[in-house]
Amino acid sequence: MPDDLEDGSDAYIRKDYKTAFEKWKPLAEQGNPWLQLMIGTMYHAGAGVTQDYREAAKWLRLSAEQGDAGARTTLGVMYHNGHGVTQDYKEAFKWYRLAAEQGDAYAQFNLGQMYDDGHGVTQDSKKAVKWFKLSAEQGNAKAQYNLGFKYEYGEGVAQDFEQAIKWYSEAAEQGYPEA
Repeated sequence: MPDDLEDGSDAYIRKDYKTAFEKWKPLAEQGNPWLQLMIGTMYHAGAGVTQDYREAAKWLRLSAEQGDAGARTTLGVMYHNGHGVTQDYKEAFKWYRLAAEQGDAYAQFNLGQMYDDGHGVTQDSKKAVKWFKLSAEQGNAKAQYNLGFKYEYGEGVAQDFEQAIKWYSEAAEQGYPEA
């Protein structure tokens, strides 16, 4: 079985997703959270298997319940968009929050966006800024742009053009088009 992990990894790197799936699925069934994430991701993308959001959600949930931040974030996205599960902003928020608290920059951005939009939570610009800042500090260009906007217009923070320029500039350096 250890060879299956390595063989699956080698196949995945070669973009032989069908072989990777065949090697990894039995290990994922034994409870490996990283491989459950990978199997879920493969179902989500249709890589080596027929795309199946329901099956993706099943595998991602198994991994997320074991604490994998990437699985938690992706499961949050699925609930946010209603892919393979019934759309549910509160459930999306739950999974984003768990991943964000683990330091996942994408989940932090999504959590900030939910607070900004009031989806699944009461709209709160201060909390949006908190999560955008955590994500922006990790290099997330969208969060940097949003943080620049918040500082420019004084939403959730005191208006501060220097901070706005700082965050817009960081987003622009990464090629973020709106910055």
